[in-house]
Amino acid sequence: MSQPDAATEPADAPAPTPFHRLADYAAIPRVGGLALSRDGRLVIAVQTLDPEKKKWVSALWEVDPEGRRPAHRLTRSAPGESSPAWAPDGSLLFTSARPDPEATADKNGEPKPALWALPPGGGEARLVLARTGGVAGFAVAADSGHVAVLASTMPGAADAEADEARRKERKDAGVSAVLHESYPVRFWDHDLGPAVSHVYWLGQVPPEVPAGTAGEPPELRDLTPEAGPPHGAGDEISLSPDGRLLARSEDVPDGPAGRRSRLVLQDTATGETRVLVDDPLADIHGGAFSPDGRSLVCVREAMSTYAEPPDYTLLLVDVESGRASDLTAGFDRWPSAPQFSADGSTVYFLADDDGRHAIFRVDLDGGQPVRLTEDGAYSDLQVARDGSALFALRSGYDSPAVPVRVDPTAERQQPVVLPNPGTIERLPGRLEEVEAVAADGARVQSWLVLPEGASADNPAPLLLWIHGGPLMSWNSWSWRWCPWVLAARGYAVLMPNPALSQGFGQDFVRRGWGEWGGAPYTDLMTAVDAVVERPDIDADRTAAMGGSFGGYMANWVATQTDRFRAIVTHASLWDLDAFTGTTDAAYYWEKEWGDPLREPKRYEQNSPHRFADAIRTPMLVIHGDKDYRVPIGEGLRLWYDLQKRGVPSKFLYFPDENHWVLTPGNTGVWYETVIAFLAEHVLGEEWQRPELV
Repeated sequence: MSQPDAATEPADAPAPTPFHRLADYAAIPRVGGLALSRDGRLVIAVQTLDPEKKKWVSALWEVDPEGRRPAHRLTRSAPGESSPAWAPDGSLLFTSARPDPEATADKNGEPKPALWALPPGGGEARLVLARTGGVAGFAVAADSGHVAVLASTMPGAADAEADEARRKERKDAGVSAVLHESYPVRFWDHDLGPAVSHVYWLGQVPPEVPAGTAGEPPELRDLTPEAGPPHGAGDEISLSPDGRLLARSEDVPDGPAGRRSRLVLQDTATGETRVLVDDPLADIHGGAFSPDGRSLVCVREAMSTYAEPPDYTLLLVDVESGRASDLTAGFDRWPSAPQFSADGSTVYFLADDDGRHAIFRVDLDGGQPVRLTEDGAYSDLQVARDGSALFALRSGYDSPAVPVRVDPTAERQQPVVLPNPGTIERLPGRLEEVEAVAADGARVQSWLVLPEGASADNPAPLLLWIHGGPLMSWNSWSWRWCPWVLAARGYAVLMPNPALSQGFGQDFVRRGWGEWGGAPYTDLMTAVDAVVERPDIDADRTAAMGGSFGGYMANWVATQTDRFRAIVTHASLWDLDAFTGTTDAAYYWEKEWGDPLREPKRYEQNSPHRFADAIRTPMLVIHGDKDYRVPIGEGLRLWYDLQKRGVPSKFLYFPDENHWVLTPGNTGVWYETVIAFLAEHVLGEEWQRPELV
């Protein structure tokens, strides 16, 4: 089965859905980021294409929390605005790299994100704080309005002027080198050092000065003057409602080359710091204060070991004494993003559960967590000041992220979608939930996207999409991996949650722990076996693809079976030994795999490169050079191993993309190449090389 591609039709011809033409797909508004004021105003960040269609730019929109009025745009600038947060006086704070209208020239080159404020009654936004290295983030005290900011600072720089001078000195001297004295040296897609994160106390947002008056730059006080490499003061802060205390997750050494995080508390007036929760066997993060500031809830992530995967729970911590109790003991899911209720008697949190990312409620006086939402994946959870509602972004494979209102008392509800610019009216097919039973009796849950017209008379070719992680699950919309783009071209897309997927219990994760080539692989094949029995699926025309861990698994599939006509592998692990030593956080992976010199068994049994001679399936390899999570060496070695064995293969290389492909132009090329490769090998069509590569 195949369907006409609207990309081959005249440019002015209307496409059935925005997924039929990649240019239309790229132009869909993308909602991300939500903030709720104390008086009930709701703001979202919306990304749209810039006029040149070379990048997505974010703007802030106000949404009616009652759902009666359409959303309207609040901000507009070429660089865009993001990270909205309300001050108690009704000011809307955000970060933006927009130029300062009062500045005479840009003496620092490329603009960096700064802190801006939109007045309570509307009007023009004004610059609050700029730093040479940019403002990386900020926190606002819910009651007092005090502000703390995160900003990158050069070693030894006592103030903003010294920081600017040190940066200029390096630039003028042509120095880009960084001397490292501790591990790690880079993260995700950027080098660490020499500047590191510091937390600064801004206090109250300075008042606006009259037009034409040169105001003094706000005074900042460094709360973390001793912050050092590799991660400085971190990137996660929260303030007590009165602004008296600041909680942050602090990175500390764990063994010769390992790291873990603990929770520290700082007095914002004196800078005095004390450790609140420190567990040598766990990472502690996600701290949130109660409305009275006397308690704090945080996430305890038990570290994985060679024998056991990680486990998560919520801790309720008394701020004064530091005493902590387990708030979700016995809860066989992984809680995250906790928030107190308006009266402080309840904690709301998020957790993966059975192919969803749901909102839960747990009372402080005991009892098991209660699931509040039925379908969908939720983020950016906000609690109304009067306790009447919760607000969040909800996505799923039936919808990209949209703002919703949730009843805090109802169970397994479908929330109210609020008017917003990101709602999609029509999808090119339908979504089903399917399941299969593995050989050991485990249930394997999957999502199946079916194209329009799929039937016994017109069966659809099948594409197996394997998720990354591996400790995650298919449950939410992804712009990078959108099955509807393939459904618009006639493919059915199967997205299984095999062993190692979270949201199905700790034992389900254990089934694949340290044995990626075992139960995760057989679960995937079980899911495929069940789906190809359907009359609306063409069992003879199938392909597999995945990214990150999904790319690893795509490689593993290629070494284990020739049942698929094509395999696409993105940012994939190929040689586990080489990967573990060069990724940005090797200590994390060695906990599961062990030291390759002392405990080589798992590497030998699970590394796809050891079984390369078995590959017969045509493969498309995709990798970005700025990928520090799965370094480019993995893609280069895989490509070479395929070429020297004569395996039909192609290599799509992105010199300036990271683990993900993020720019509109490269995203379009990614989809074009994948579609062309599948069309050649799955549909039997002639290879059509994308024009711009």
